[in-house]
Amino acid sequence: MNEKIVLLIIQVLLVIVLFFMVILVSRAYLVQKKPIFQRFGLGMVIGFFTDFGDTLGIGSFATTTAAFRVTNYVPDERQLPGTLNAMHAIPVMVEALFFITAVQVELLTLIPMTTAAVVGAYVGTHITKNWHAPTVQRVMASALLIAVIIMIVRMFTNPGSGNSMSVHGLHGWLLFIGIAFNFGIGILMTMGLGNYAPELIFFSFVGVNPAIAFPVMMLDAALIMPTTAWNVIKMDRVSWRGFAGVAIGGVLGVVAAARFFTSLDTELLKKLIVVVSLWTVFGLFRDSYKKNWKKVH
Repeated sequence: MNEKIVLLIIQVLLVIVLFFMVILVSRAYLVQKKPIFQRFGLGMVIGFFTDFGDTLGIGSFATTTAAFRVTNYVPDERQLPGTLNAMHAIPVMVEALFFITAVQVELLTLIPMTTAAVVGAYVGTHITKNWHAPTVQRVMASALLIAVIIMIVRMFTNPGSGNSMSVHGLHGWLLFIGIAFNFGIGILMTMGLGNYAPELIFFSFVGVNPAIAFPVMMLDAALIMPTTAWNVIKMDRVSWRGFAGVAIGGVLGVVAAARFFTSLDTELLKKLIVVVSLWTVFGLFRDSYKKNWKKVH
């Protein structure tokens, strides 16, 4: 089948999944009376800036987690990983529609790796469904710390920047490693680890220029998040307060970054995010052990 036709089919699939997500959210509001428009203005601000950064390849989970904790946007932190995936699902699908054809990547790399990530997301939501708040806090803190370490490595070493742009995919045993890696990433995304930084590092280490990784990592996120959202919504593990604000603000942030600021120097922004993420990691660890200390005493 012609590559352009396959990419068109993927874009149509993204539009269908996007429409499905809109129906899910609309049903929650109209039938279940969920408060998706509460704190709408604050949600729009959070969504705009976090998905703006996401479109630039910085990711959105660390910044959203920090913003949610500061503003008490998600009262029950057991719902935080599911809420991150569900609220950002629509903006990230819009993001993928912008970038899926921006850089050429081999379909025999794109499709198997994305499929593995989606399967991982389905498995991950079932692994975490009975976790208590301290467990969620510690796992999210660990995931954020991993993301910060990867971000620092990228800031100081810029791995893969010298790799040839002529390599557009993985082959042989490297492809099997990539599929296994993405399966793990799918699981970890349901626990609060964003996929962008790990995937960029992975592609860099196997000899692919990070620029080639953008369509893969964005399509992964665009299908992992709705898969996770579908499961966590069924399990009632989503905080609906302000959902519409974050989603709509996120779409606006994606459009703004994709259209006007894709060449923006993000080094200062990355340093700020590292500081904010470390502060969030400390807060999550502190709160998880504080609750246990109170129970013992």
